[in-house]
Amino acid sequence: MNRVSEFYTQRLKRGFVRRLNNLKIARLSRLVARHSPPASGQPVVFFKASTGIDDLSWNSGFHLLASWALRLKGTPVAYFACNEGMSKCVLGTNRDNPYKAMPCKSCVYQSRTLYAGLPSNAERRTSNVEGQRSQVNWFEFQRDEQLASQIENLSVPQLSTFHFQDVPLGPLCLPSLRWILRIHHLNDDENTRYLFREYILSAWNVARRFSKFLDETNPRAVIVFNGQFFPEATARWAAQKRGVRVITHEVGLQPASAFFTEGEATAYPIHIPDEFEMNEAQNAKLDAYLAKRFQGDFTMAGIKFWAEMKGLDEAFLQKAAHFKQIVPIFTNVIFDTSQPHANTVFEDMFDWLDMALEVIREHPETLFVIRAHPDELRVRKSGRETVEGWAASREVQKEVNVVFVGPREALSSYELIQKSKFVMVYNSTIGLEASIMGAAVLCAGRARFTQYPTVFFPQTAGAMRSRMKEFLTTEKIDVPAEFKRNARRFLYYQLYRTSLPFGDFLEPSVRTTQTRLKSFELDQLLESDAVKAILEGVLEGGNFLLKE
Repeated sequence: MNRVSEFYTQRLKRGFVRRLNNLKIARLSRLVARHSPPASGQPVVFFKASTGIDDLSWNSGFHLLASWALRLKGTPVAYFACNEGMSKCVLGTNRDNPYKAMPCKSCVYQSRTLYAGLPSNAERRTSNVEGQRSQVNWFEFQRDEQLASQIENLSVPQLSTFHFQDVPLGPLCLPSLRWILRIHHLNDDENTRYLFREYILSAWNVARRFSKFLDETNPRAVIVFNGQFFPEATARWAAQKRGVRVITHEVGLQPASAFFTEGEATAYPIHIPDEFEMNEAQNAKLDAYLAKRFQGDFTMAGIKFWAEMKGLDEAFLQKAAHFKQIVPIFTNVIFDTSQPHANTVFEDMFDWLDMALEVIREHPETLFVIRAHPDELRVRKSGRETVEGWAASREVQKEVNVVFVGPREALSSYELIQKSKFVMVYNSTIGLEASIMGAAVLCAGRARFTQYPTVFFPQTAGAMRSRMKEFLTTEKIDVPAEFKRNARRFLYYQLYRTSLPFGDFLEPSVRTTQTRLKSFELDQLLESDAVKAILEGVLEGGNFLLKE
């Protein structure tokens, strides 16, 4: 089968599976509406705008199952969902043609499938039905011409800091623009300015309509997808402005798992009790996971990065033999939603790499291995501002003491760590794993794991440069014992306490970044440990952790 035929075969298969999945979703949604007890009290609001367009995304699945569980427990749920409510949305944007129309028809159809059996806000106002208070509020787009005229002639830097009626529209939209354009340093051209303006106008529409909705419903909590894309970021801002509790969610570290938090999901806040010490069984469980991870056998958000992991080849070992020591440098994807949290010491990852390159040129006795992240070339998500591009622009290949490992190369990072003097990372998870392996890790960006002492994390660019030079020249780097202890504790919590398993209800679809419902009874949903953790977190102020 040629590639064109394979493409259309997969497309037909995806369409068929999607239709079957939507039939199942609609049937279960109506069952939930039918079997939910009379609701009372303040509602929980679920915001829906950036979790899928033409299929069921993993986060859309978590959104749906969590809301069903609340309704089945008698808690009223109010959905706030997009019905062509933005002139431009993040997932619908075509970065090659920003003027292309949004795929609203498909997106709204998918959303209406999720909420089958529920009245809309308009229907609810004309209904005399008592008790059943769960409903869907659909919001539409209305252009604000006053705002449009104010931003019409602004540059990208001006739009980035733009506020309107005390709403920080520019800062709320900036991460979305970087994400969809797959770059960090935005070009000040008309295409970028146009998209930025439309995002700001759309965010303002969300702010107005969602603020009014919050005032009308007075919810006990608002639940949104990770809070980084501008619709969710705006909804989160509006809710917090009113003192309403906001819960965000993202995919968890385990397959088919979710992470819910009252903080920012992409920052991954975790509270680990000081007295928590891992027992023998917990250590064995973590070691079994790490053994698979070190072989490249892992997935994230449905993506398996390495089909196989290759060891260090003979050519590399021969080259390394001519140097005193090895220092690997692990990078990230510049537009990833973790980056706004990471950029505290340096302006961005490339700023850090530029600093590192200056030091590299001062130390010819050391072999530096700069590794690009495999996600740089992910299908449908490939970056436009990459470490590979940075290396080419800086002519890194001319440095005899540098080996550049591209995103396509399946070289074993873990074998490299074992042979290294120390490890450098920006905010990559491999820094946590290197600490677990006992390596000295010099971290340059705020990471999930830097909330605990797990790595060396200087707090200024000058201190970072000094520490890098110190590590290169000192005979032995003394790594505090608490780094390894805290790293193991943190990873254990990420894997087995915060990653809420939904594998009994969701499974990968044809495209593994999407999901589909399994067959299950509604009683099974309420018996799920993951759902119990969410219900306790939402209704009782719990910590969204699985019980041990």
